[in-house]
Amino acid sequence: MPTPEQPVPFSTVLRTASSEEHEAAEQSSFMSHLLGGRLGIDAYADLTGQLWFVYRALEGRAAELADHPVAGPFIDRALLRTAAIERDLEHLRGPGWREGLEPLPATAAYVARVAELAAEWPAGYVAHHYTRYLGDLSGGQIIRGIAEKTWGFERKGDGVRFYVFEEIDNPAAFKRDYRAKLDAAGLALDDIERRRVVEECKRAFVLNGAIFRDLDGRYPLSA
Repeated sequence: MPTPEQPVPFSTVLRTASSEEHEAAEQSSFMSHLLGGRLGIDAYADLTGQLWFVYRALEGRAAELADHPVAGPFIDRALLRTAAIERDLEHLRGPGWREGLEPLPATAAYVARVAELAAEWPAGYVAHHYTRYLGDLSGGQIIRGIAEKTWGFERKGDGVRFYVFEEIDNPAAFKRDYRAKLDAAGLALDDIERRRVVEECKRAFVLNGAIFRDLDGRYPLSA
């Protein structure tokens, strides 16, 4: 049990404080229908396209943040997803996959927030980094397995490469190290900054959920 000399690890604070928002995003109608096999591959391709915008925002300024005292430790080339998403999109949408691909309003809002944080408040950027990448290494693997089974993708092949971290040999150990970095970041921040990061983590899940709601509007179940 934590004592006054041993505060609750910041990774635990983030997980527990954002659990309600996290659950709401995970249980969105769109994701429930998609993973339940009630939507077609077009909906999966659309989700992948929206994620491309998100990860371009997350990774577009990563190199600039590499030396930042708070955000820097989280910048790791092994996590980069943009190239993998682009390979998936070429498989899903063809060589002209960029044509007609536009961010949904919720995606545009999410991208704008990430870009703002990367430029002005890197500690807040970490909240989004944590929300996305640790999720990809955890629940994302369940999504990969369902997608492979539902749409016949080759195991860890084109169509699901976004969820395949080829440079991470031991995901469990990587996630432990990542949480240790979060704990160290928490110790480096004052109480006000920690609370701000917690609120930003909640906001990250809300922004993810908003994308799912926009997608749900595109794919209403009529049968």
